[in-house]
Amino acid sequence: MTTNELHLTKGSTANAQYALDIDPKRAGWGHSSLRIVELAPAGTHLFTTGDSEWIVLPLQGGCTVQTEGNEFQILGRESVFSGVSDFVYVPRDAQVQIASGAGGRFALAGAKCERRLPARYGPAPEVPVEDRGSGTSARQVRNFASASAFDCDKLIAVEVITPGGNWSSYPPHKHDEHRPGEESELEEIYYFEIDGPNGMGYQRVFPSREGGTDVLAEVRSGDAVLVPDGWHGPSIAQPGHDMYYLNVMAGPGATREWRICFHPDHTEGYR
Repeated sequence: MTTNELHLTKGSTANAQYALDIDPKRAGWGHSSLRIVELAPAGTHLFTTGDSEWIVLPLQGGCTVQTEGNEFQILGRESVFSGVSDFVYVPRDAQVQIASGAGGRFALAGAKCERRLPARYGPAPEVPVEDRGSGTSARQVRNFASASAFDCDKLIAVEVITPGGNWSSYPPHKHDEHRPGEESELEEIYYFEIDGPNGMGYQRVFPSREGGTDVLAEVRSGDAVLVPDGWHGPSIAQPGHDMYYLNVMAGPGATREWRICFHPDHTEGYR
């Protein structure tokens, strides 16, 4: 795929329902999906989960989620930079309604799956928050749906806050091969928001094999980058503008796990 097919600028995948809509067919792979739905005050959104499991994650605002005869209240947040949010998991083969009295923006992180797990609420205080790296590679990782923090069939999703001027997703790493105990095969979506007007960042993906993915993208709020394979990182935040990204991952492996391989030329003194 070309850079234009892997760096999806804000609005380039929008349709009548979603501000951003990336499904496996659009991405050219087998599992990972991401949608962004924007609701006006008193707005509602109804969708069918189909063959995928989904997490409803507020980017801005709160909402209620109704599914399977249950109603979950999500308190949400003012913005992705204001802190961790609560969320709701909804299973495959279900009808879901999202409603928001005040309106807001909500990410739907999804993955094709086999098991049908119960709908569940994820409280914000139970989200593991990790300070990773140091110095100019320091960043905060919110492991709300990491493989070890929250049970899904295939879906893995985390949020990262990179302070302005810092690098994250560093050292460059990959997860495009099935090597038991060492590396898992995962397709990945990066969705970006930048704090402050006119903020930007940069995302690098470079080949791990001949003919592999090669992207250097200037990213702004609402952009996404697809990572079907390759070394990815760094993600670079403009000085004075913190960078947020949502990572959505899934793959064909029988075991849901996040195992990565760091680039051997970039590991000295970093992790």
